[in-house]
Amino acid sequence: MPVDEQSGLTAASDVQHGIWFTERSGAAGAAYHLAMAVRFGGEIDVAALRRACDAVVARHSALGSVLTERDGRLCLVPAARPPRLEIADLAGDDLTAAVARPFDLARGPLARLMLLCRPSAPPVLLVVAHHAVFDGTSKEILLRDLADAYGAERGAVATTAVPAPLPPARPDDGAREYWRSRWREPRDPVLPGLRRAVDAAEPGTSTDIVLDEDLPRRMAETCRLIGVTRFELLLTAVLALLHRYGDPEPVVAIDVSTRGEGNAGAVGPFVNELPVFSPPPVGTCRDFARAVRAELRELYRFRRTAVARTVPGLRPRPALAPVSLSYRRREPGTPCFGDVPTTVDWTVFSGTARNALHIQVVDDGSTLAMSLQHPSEAFEPGTAAAIGGHLRTVLATMVADPDAPVAGLPILQGAELHKLLHAWNATERPYPPHSTVVGLFEAQAAATPDAPAVMCDGQPMSYRELAAAVRRLAGQLRARGVAGGVVAVRMPRSADLVVSILAIARAGAAFLPLDPRHPEARQQRILAEARPVLVLTGADLDSRVNGAAPGGDPEPGPADLAYVIYTSGSTGEPKGVAVSHGALANLLQAMRDAVGWGPADPWLAHTALSFDIAALELLAPLVAGATTVVATDGEAADGRALVGLIRRHGITRVQATPSGWRMLVDAGIGDGPERHTTVALAGGETLPGALAREVGGRVARLFNVYGPTETTIWSTVAELPADVGDGEVTIGRPIANTRVYVLDAAAQPVPVGLPGELYIGGRGVAEGYRGRPDLTVERFRADPHGPAGARVYRTGDRVRYLADGRLVFLGRVDNQVKIRGHRVELGEIEARLLEHPAVAEAAVVLTGAGRGDPQLVAYLRYRRGMPALDAATLRQHAGQTLPAVMVPAVWVTLDTFPVTFNGKLDRSALPAPPRPQAPAAGSTVPGPADGVLAQVQAMWSEALDGADIGLDQDLFELGAHSLTVIMVSNRIEQAFAVSVSPAVFYETPTVSAIAEEVVRLRA
Repeated sequence: MPVDEQSGLTAASDVQHGIWFTERSGAAGAAYHLAMAVRFGGEIDVAALRRACDAVVARHSALGSVLTERDGRLCLVPAARPPRLEIADLAGDDLTAAVARPFDLARGPLARLMLLCRPSAPPVLLVVAHHAVFDGTSKEILLRDLADAYGAERGAVATTAVPAPLPPARPDDGAREYWRSRWREPRDPVLPGLRRAVDAAEPGTSTDIVLDEDLPRRMAETCRLIGVTRFELLLTAVLALLHRYGDPEPVVAIDVSTRGEGNAGAVGPFVNELPVFSPPPVGTCRDFARAVRAELRELYRFRRTAVARTVPGLRPRPALAPVSLSYRRREPGTPCFGDVPTTVDWTVFSGTARNALHIQVVDDGSTLAMSLQHPSEAFEPGTAAAIGGHLRTVLATMVADPDAPVAGLPILQGAELHKLLHAWNATERPYPPHSTVVGLFEAQAAATPDAPAVMCDGQPMSYRELAAAVRRLAGQLRARGVAGGVVAVRMPRSADLVVSILAIARAGAAFLPLDPRHPEARQQRILAEARPVLVLTGADLDSRVNGAAPGGDPEPGPADLAYVIYTSGSTGEPKGVAVSHGALANLLQAMRDAVGWGPADPWLAHTALSFDIAALELLAPLVAGATTVVATDGEAADGRALVGLIRRHGITRVQATPSGWRMLVDAGIGDGPERHTTVALAGGETLPGALAREVGGRVARLFNVYGPTETTIWSTVAELPADVGDGEVTIGRPIANTRVYVLDAAAQPVPVGLPGELYIGGRGVAEGYRGRPDLTVERFRADPHGPAGARVYRTGDRVRYLADGRLVFLGRVDNQVKIRGHRVELGEIEARLLEHPAVAEAAVVLTGAGRGDPQLVAYLRYRRGMPALDAATLRQHAGQTLPAVMVPAVWVTLDTFPVTFNGKLDRSALPAPPRPQAPAAGSTVPGPADGVLAQVQAMWSEALDGADIGLDQDLFELGAHSLTVIMVSNRIEQAFAVSVSPAVFYETPTVSAIAEEVVRLRA
C-alpha cells in the first residue's frame, strides 16, 4: 500500500476510497463481504489451528488493519484488536448469516476466521473478509498459508515468509483521457424476469450452476483455435447473451488484478473493477471474440486507475454496471491441513446482491462452477437458473461452431422452447367449422323465439321479432346488390343497430361502422376509401324493416367478410381492418367459454359502434339466448344513466375501457345489488392496478382483456382477484384457437420474463387492411413457428411472459423514450404515479426531445374530494420507486382527461405544459446563510488545491471525485455537526446546493 510522505501513514488506495465511500452512503450492505468455507475431511487440532491463524494474521498486515480518517485523508492503520479464531456451533449448512454479519470499517477487525462445529460432522472453517483488505486471489493465498502454518504447528514443515507488499504503480498515463472518452452510464439491463431497476446493493439470492467436463474441455480447444483465453471466451459469451436479450449496448463490469511481483503473495485488495463496453455483435463468434479481446487489451493498459477518479460525477457503488463478471482460474485440488484433506467452497454468498446480476466463475480447468447472484425481490423466481441455461447454450454454440453468426445465436432449447411455442399455445377448441354469427343467431332464435333479444329505450324486441326484421331488411339489401360488398351503418344508437348488422351479414355483405359524432371530414375519407354500396341511416331503416320478408337467402360462409372497421394509423390516416365471419364467430364462442354467459345474463351495449368491441356487446348475448340492452346516445355518455340501466334490467355483463370503468365507478356502480352479479370486462387500454382493485371490489368478477382490432376484438383474457397487486395485472392467456408469441427483432422467441414484441396467430387474425396491400404485408406475416400457411399479426406491443404462462403488457414498442441515454417506458411511470391514493388518472409524455432539452411531463387527475399535491410531494412519491431519470420534471393537474370517441386517452389532446416563469426583476431567491456558504466554498477550494470556485459551478467538472467528497463531508460534519448524505454531493454538485442542505439539516 502507498505510504503518505508527510504523515508516514499508509494511504488508502483508490479502490479503498471507493469502498469506503459506498459503505458511508449505505448502499453496500454485505456486498463487499468475501467468503470461503473450508470443509475438513477429518478431525482438526483446534489449538494448532488457532496458532496458525494468529501467525497468518500477523504475516498479512492487511487482515489486522482498519480504515480511518486522519487530517481529512483516508488511511490504513492497525486495528485495536486483530482477528482471532472464533469457535461457534452450526446447526445446518446455511452460512449466510455468519457471512453477512456487519464489519465496522473504522474499528475493525475487517476479517473473521470462524471454526463452525457441526453435530456428527467435521467442522467448517469459514473465512470472511471485507473487500477493503481482501480480494479473490487473497483467498488462495490465505488458504495456502493457513495450511502451511497449521502443518508447521503440527511439526510438518516450516513456513516461509511472504515478501512485504510494494506500493502499486502510479495511475497509468492517459487513463483520465481514456476513461473520460470511453465512459457512458450503463443502461438499465435487459434481463429475463427483471421486475424493476436495481440501483444499489440489496438482499439477494445465489444460484449455483456447474458446467460439465465436456464443455470446458471443448472450450480449451476453441480458445486455442481462435486465439483467446478462457476468460475472454466466457466474457464474449456473456456479452453475446446480453445482445440476444435485446440490449443494444451492454456493459459488463469485470475485476482486473493490479498485482505485481512485489505483492503477488500478499493479502489485500489488489484488484480494480473496470467496465467492458461491448463491441457491436457483427460477424461470426470468432470475429466477436477477437473484438472483445482487443477491447480488453486496450482496457488493461489503464487497469490500475479507478474509473471514479477520472470521470466527473461518477458515484462509487458496489458495481460499476448492472451486470458484472468475476473469473478466477484455480488449480485443481485443495491443500491439506497436515494429514486432513479439505474441500473448499470458494464462492460462499454473502446474502447481498451487489447489482442486478453478478456472475462469479471458478475455473479449475475441468469444470466451470458458476454462482449467479441477484436481488431476491427484483426477479421472478427461477430467473437465475434460466439465465445460466441460456449462457450454457450460447457458450456451447460458440464452442461447437466459432463461425456461427453471433447475432443469431440460439439461447433457448428443448423443454423451454417447446413450452413457449407449443405448450402455452395449446388452445385448440372444436367449434363447428362453418360457424357464422348469422347461423349462431338464427339457431338461437329458433330455440327461444319468445325470449327478449334486444331492449332499447324501454322497448323490447323478441328473438322472433328480431329474426323477422333481419330477414326483411336482408331481402331489401340483397335486392340492391350488396352481396360481396360493404354497407356502411351510420345511425343513432337504437335496436336498429342490431337489426342492421345482422341483416347486412345475412345479405352477404360486410358492415362498415361510422360514428355520426366523428368529424365529417374523417367520415368522408373513410367512405371514399371503403366505397360502400349503401349507407344505412335510421331514417332508411324504418320502411325497409316493415316491408315483406323474402326468403331463401343463402347464409355467408366463414371466409366471407363480416365487417370492415377503421382504426387510427401511425401516419394519421385511418386504415380499414377486414374481419371474416369465421374470425368473428370464433371470438364469440371463445369469449363465451372464457367468461361465461347464458340466457339469464343481459349485456350492456354502450360502446361507440366505430370501436370494434361494440360488436361483442351487441352480438354476444344473441348467440346464447340473452338480451342485448342498447344504451341510447344520451345514456351512453352518462355514467349515472348507465348504472341505472344496469340496475333496471338486471344486466350482468358489462364491458368498458378503463376510462369507461372510471366513469362507472364515479357514478356509483357496485353501490347496489349489481355488486354481486356484475361480471366486468376491462380492455382497450392499460388497466392500472389501483383501478382494477376499485372495480374488482364493486363487481362479482373482473376480467382484463386484450386484443388489437387486427385479431378480432380480444385475443387474451385474465380473471383478476379483487385485491390484485400493481404488478399482477396481467392480460392473461390466449383465448380458444389463438396462438401468441413473444419474439425478438429476428422473430425468435425470447425467454420467459424478457420483454419482446407480441405476435398473434390463429382463427382471429384479420384478412388484412382494405385497399392497403403494402401495409398488410408489413403487419400480417407468415407464422414463423406455426403450421404451414398460418399467419400472424405483428402487434407492435411489448409484453413479457410470467413463469406460469400469463402475459404482462408493457406498452407500445414505440412508446419507449430515451432521456440522457436511458430507455424509459412511460407506462411504468404512469403505473407508479397511480399507486398514490390521491391520484385517479395519470399520463406521462416526453417534451423537448427535438430541442435537445428532453423532460417528462406528468398529467394528473385527482380523486373526488382529494386536494392536488405539490410538486415536491409528487417527486418524493415517484422517487421512492423510480430512478431519478424517470421522475417527471413538470406536473400538470387536469379536471378531466381528453378521450377519443372510443373512450381511450387522447394523448394528442393533452394541453401543452406551462412555461417556467422567470423571477420578477429585483426579486431574490432564498439561500443559505452567508457564513455557511462561505465556509463550504472555502472547504471545496482547499480540497481542489485552491481553485477559484463559483457558487453554481459543477464541482466534478472542476476535478472533484469520491476522495474529495469524503474530505469535504468530514469537514462539514466537524464544522456544523450535521452529516450531509453522499447522494447530495452527486445529485446537486454545487457549493450553493450543498450549503443549502447544510442549512436545512441545521434547522
